[in-house]
Amino acid sequence: MSASRMRVGVAVILYAAVLGSPLAWTQGPTPTKHPETKERARVALSHALPKLNGEHLKATVVEVHYGPGESSPPHSHPCAVIGHVVEGALRTQVKGEPEAIYKAGESFYEAPNGVHVVSANASQTEAATFIAYFVCDHDTPLSSDVPEIATPGGK
Repeated sequence: MSASRMRVGVAVILYAAVLGSPLAWTQGPTPTKHPETKERARVALSHALPKLNGEHLKATVVEVHYGPGESSPPHSHPCAVIGHVVEGALRTQVKGEPEAIYKAGESFYEAPNGVHVVSANASQTEAATFIAYFVCDHDTPLSSDVPEIATPGGK
């Protein structure tokens, strides 16, 4: 096998693994599905990413925790963000978009450089935790503060 064919084969396998292809999930017998259990894998979110420089890609995973009633000041992220709520509910609003509440098990996408006018726990009594997956193509701080913005409901 030529070196170029081998590289293509490895690239296809890596591509399949990263994108969650069934090839990445079938390394043994297919598990029996029981009606009382959840499916092994589900697509939580699928969203196109902005054009990126493929030579400098970096993914960073950050766990964010808000206690009851906690929030962050207005801020921005220079890279695309995919979020997944693990616990509780997250109240969020990016400038120019409607406010949204994401509950445990839900996912969301944020375009690069959007300004968060609201990023808060939706509950005054329970904690909220979410995972933020940053996809960047350059070295940069993951978040930067922006001046206070007068927005109804914003903290």
